[in-house]
Amino acid sequence: MLTIHGVLLSAFLGIGLTLAHHHPKTDHEIEVQRALQAAAYHCAPAVESFTASRKRAWAQQVLAGTPGLPGHQQLFSTETYGDLADSPHQHSEHSSGDATDDETFMKCTPISDTHIQNNTCVLAPEVTEGPYYHTEDHPIRQNIAGYQNGLLLLLDIGVIDVETCKPLPNVLVDIWQANATGSYAGHPVPHPHLVGEKPASEGKRRGLLSSFPRTVHEETWLRGAWPTDKNGVVQFTTIYPGYYTGRATHIHTKVFPEWSVIQENNTFKAGRLSHVGQWFFDEDLNTVIDNMYPYVTNPIRDTLGRTRNIQDSLNIFADSHGAEGKYNPVFKVHLLGGVVSQGLVGYITMGVNASASYDNFWKP
Repeated sequence: MLTIHGVLLSAFLGIGLTLAHHHPKTDHEIEVQRALQAAAYHCAPAVESFTASRKRAWAQQVLAGTPGLPGHQQLFSTETYGDLADSPHQHSEHSSGDATDDETFMKCTPISDTHIQNNTCVLAPEVTEGPYYHTEDHPIRQNIAGYQNGLLLLLDIGVIDVETCKPLPNVLVDIWQANATGSYAGHPVPHPHLVGEKPASEGKRRGLLSSFPRTVHEETWLRGAWPTDKNGVVQFTTIYPGYYTGRATHIHTKVFPEWSVIQENNTFKAGRLSHVGQWFFDEDLNTVIDNMYPYVTNPIRDTLGRTRNIQDSLNIFADSHGAEGKYNPVFKVHLLGGVVSQGLVGYITMGVNASASYDNFWKP
């Protein structure tokens, strides 16, 4: 069976309003980030437990008396995380197992001896949203595939507040990604005057083309948003993303603590934005997926090829690791069945600064 190496969570931090979409560069900014990181280490056991409980509950669903794999509704049912309050590190002889335990499950603990050395409940610096975000018309839905063909990918995303180390319920997690051949919904072709453009050959934009304009406004595939549940967890059904020139394989995300539903079309009106980020995948897994259909039909497969994580343009993959490379924005991935072609489930936990407020628009 394929083993995918990774971490149990990804932890990021936007240092402050003045640092939105900004990698810390000055000595002061770096020291601020170091201090925040050090202060958050004692929350690491809680974050580890949060992710481990979700994985354990998922495994129980898979092994719950049926020879086949559970369907999506069973896998991500409302009961899936019912055992979160029973986390061993939170119980004592006085524990009652009632709602109070639910409230205290994710509180910071005094545990200092932990195997999690580089993962805390602190968010890495904000990274760019990219040019393909739509400020309107992202549907509120969990299945974002929209009839796009590709390898089944279930995403299990936990969200915690770095200021309290508690789960964040009812925050809207908005995601978008490319399809199996590297296209974004609504952006099928380049500007007419840029047809035949060659990728940038040097600098931070090395490998990138100019962004394609939005010309098909009705397309919304591989875009969607859903609120976290009472345990700070949100799940999506999607496909494994494809790649395009200059960028490593990735998925975009935004987190909105304040938002409202637009009933007419089941989309949302964005309020305060507390995080902008991108997630990545292990290179060993990317290599396997490269050789599967329909990923083998990517138009740049035999010419420019896929950009590796360490070669990601604009330094986005590197920036997502933080000033000192102590964060990991890579999904922890498991097989849904005995072979890769049966699908994958990816886990990640975001720490967000719930009181932060960032600009909700593209910054190159």
